[in-house]
Amino acid sequence: MFITREADYAVRCVLFLSQETGRVVNANEIAESMTIPKSFLAKILQRLTRGGIVRSTQGTAGGFKLAKESARVSILEVIEAIQGSAAVNICAINEQNCDLSNTCPVHPVWVELREDIENRLKKESFAGLIRKRRKRA
Repeated sequence: MFITREADYAVRCVLFLSQETGRVVNANEIAESMTIPKSFLAKILQRLTRGGIVRSTQGTAGGFKLAKESARVSILEVIEAIQGSAAVNICAINEQNCDLSNTCPVHPVWVELREDIENRLKKESFAGLIRKRRKRA
């Protein structure tokens, strides 16, 4: 699975918001704290909002916060909100993208790898990431 730079920034953004429980945070604070270029962040926040992960508030006290508890947001959900499904090989997403999928001995390996990675990322919530970081500190 290839994670785009934009998806990596989105994960960092959600991680920051997960630590700011219930507080509305402006985009500049997120960008500075998580080293995300502001030009990327606006588009990322729009996609996260459309994906139901982030809620935006307008006005002078406006900004962003998580739309649901960080324990209910997985890394996979954030990645998919930004880049859609991803796999080590395009045939693992849709076997119709490759004429050899039915006969290729490697195809089942790609599919299995995709499923393993997706299952792992689905299990990792942002609340869990924060807990793990605190244990290490």
